[in-house]
Amino acid sequence: MKSQSQLTTQEQDFVDRLIAEHSGRPGALLTILEKVQEHHPTKYLSGEVLEYIAAKTGIPLAQLHSVVTFFALFNLEPQGENTICVCRGTACHTRGSRGLLERLKLEMGLNEHGEEPEADKLSLTTPDRKYTIRTVACFGQCALAPVVEINHAIYGHMNERALRNEIDVLEKENGN
Repeated sequence: MKSQSQLTTQEQDFVDRLIAEHSGRPGALLTILEKVQEHHPTKYLSGEVLEYIAAKTGIPLAQLHSVVTFFALFNLEPQGENTICVCRGTACHTRGSRGLLERLKLEMGLNEHGEEPEADKLSLTTPDRKYTIRTVACFGQCALAPVVEINHAIYGHMNERALRNEIDVLEKENGN
């Protein structure tokens, strides 16, 4: 892991302001981590920023790692510009989410080789970093199954054509 001194002065100032602003409030750590991740250009928490937060808050680094690995919203690897998250819960699975996921991986050129990862832990980013495809165990929106989240917006009753349409909209918005 890189040392905390490798953060830029601007990155350190940003984290320092967040810690000062949220210190002592309920949920402060989660808020700080979420805002730091959102601020990063590739939407993830680097090892050096976690070390810096640990040093500045007095929270052991192991505890920070426990938090960021427990909550699915935190990323320890750089993410794509757009995130597409497919629910793999029981209701979504029985209504076709696996087919949606497989079609999405195929269209994005993300068919991994070797052993299939656990369905609720998939996170793949396209080489051009335009998309990260993730899975989640359950969004809790079972009545809308199958559910897909695209850039934090929930879409229910998703099918392959509707998903392709949403991706086309993203590509037009991004000038692709």
